[in-house]
Amino acid sequence: MSLQTTTISGVLVARLQGELDHHAVEKIREDIEQTVQQEGINRLVLSFANIHFMDSSGIGLVLGRLRTIQALGGKMALCEVQNSLQKIFEMSGILKVLKLFPSEQEAIEYVRGE
Repeated sequence: MSLQTTTISGVLVARLQGELDHHAVEKIREDIEQTVQQEGINRLVLSFANIHFMDSSGIGLVLGRLRTIQALGGKMALCEVQNSLQKIFEMSGILKVLKLFPSEQEAIEYVRGE
C-alpha cells in the first residue's frame, strides 16, 4: 500500500494505491491528518484509481477523513473508484454523504465549489 499526496489549488489530493486493509489504514490516516493540519487544508479528494481491494477499515478511513474535513468547514469527494469498490461504497451508505466523480479533476472542481 502506498499513498501519494499533492496539493492542487488548495485541495489535498490523496492517491491511494494497492490494498486498503487494516494494515495500511493507520499509516494513511496519520499521513493525511498530518498534511491537513500542517498545511491548513479543508478540502480533500481521495482517489481510488489504483485500489483493487478494500475491507471495512477502508470505510472507516473514508468516514474518519470526512469528519475531519467537515469539522474544518470544508468539503471532500471521492474519485476514480473501481466498479467492485463502488458496490462496497453503495452498500455502506457512504455515497449518501459523499459525492463520487469519474475523474480527479471533476472532484477537485467540486470541492473547490466550481
